[in-house]
Amino acid sequence: MAGSFHSVSFQVKIAQGLKAVPAAGWDACAVAAGSGDDDPFNPFVSHAFLSALEDSGCVAPETGWMPVHALVEDRTGRLVGAAPCYLKSHSMGEYVFDHSWADAYTRAGGRYYPKLQVAVPFTPVTGPRLLVPNGPQAAGIRSHLISGLRALRDQAGASSIHATFLQRTDLEAFTGQGFLQRDDQQFHWFNEGYGSFEDFLEALASRKRKAIRRERRDALADGIAIEWVTGGDITEAHWDAFFAFYMDTGSRKWGRPYLNRQFFSLIGERMAERILLVMAKREGRYIAGAINFIGERRLYGRNWGCIEEHPFLHFEVCYYQAIEFAIARGLDRVEAGAQGEHKLARGYRPVITSSAHDLADPSLRRAVQAYLEQERLYVAEANDELTEAAPFRRNRDKD
Repeated sequence: MAGSFHSVSFQVKIAQGLKAVPAAGWDACAVAAGSGDDDPFNPFVSHAFLSALEDSGCVAPETGWMPVHALVEDRTGRLVGAAPCYLKSHSMGEYVFDHSWADAYTRAGGRYYPKLQVAVPFTPVTGPRLLVPNGPQAAGIRSHLISGLRALRDQAGASSIHATFLQRTDLEAFTGQGFLQRDDQQFHWFNEGYGSFEDFLEALASRKRKAIRRERRDALADGIAIEWVTGGDITEAHWDAFFAFYMDTGSRKWGRPYLNRQFFSLIGERMAERILLVMAKREGRYIAGAINFIGERRLYGRNWGCIEEHPFLHFEVCYYQAIEFAIARGLDRVEAGAQGEHKLARGYRPVITSSAHDLADPSLRRAVQAYLEQERLYVAEANDELTEAAPFRRNRDKD
């Protein structure tokens, strides 16, 4: 599929893969697209990460993720905006679930697939999706990207556009052009200026503080040692071990893991300084591990796996070690992935995430809109309740 959509000042083009897009131009847009409280560098919208997905074959027409990235160029041909976009034949690997919409539309005689997905594949992390540098023309470029996406939807015969895990500026741009807002929830850890993990524990109620200390002690009780591996210290042997963990856990959890072995080698080559592997070793061999990506201000926990089961080891490797690393690096937040109310007891706080959806069929749009209005109320109420239940000390606590 190819196409271009013109205006007086800008031209929107469609790139069927990042090989057609210079890394420097893409990253110049992506790095400058953060706003407000967002991370100035989100590793998942970098050319290195997204191209590794494509070059490894994890993202391809054969896997149901056909790249159709939207690009905006000015009159000189300079790239001034972009959006990572995919023509999809299913709803897997998105973490914002629309299966019920697809089923209802199919039963009503409609064709839900293909659809357009503006997202980072397999990655439930909020970040820029309209990659537009801040400046006087930013709003206009975002508008051109959205118009280009709608034109692409019509050209491809797609039912809808779904932009997921949006930062606030992009959410406002999409909803300002008629997209429907959907809210969900994650759990993030916030660094309140802690100097050590013990400082963080002192902020918790006594019972929770004691429980975490016990969990950490029990997690390492069988002679397990923890290693942080990052940058040039990451070897193919580390990737071999981690991939075994990933495949074991992924196969049990969702049947077919999304990422292949080549993907991990490629990100190791292209962005090792942005990767933290937390590896657990017992009796001379690695038995579990988690991969994290390092932003400018945040640590992003992604995949975990193990080949031996040990009590609380998941919490230690994924949550507590991430907190330790964030404190050591002076990072202000740890994002530990989708879902998981069990994170609340480990000092992670509820956070609302948002997406935007544009459905071409008016009947489907009306039905989804009514549903989303009720869903947003529920998510907001649940978020308030969980915030109140957070394990942090209050003035009335007596330790």
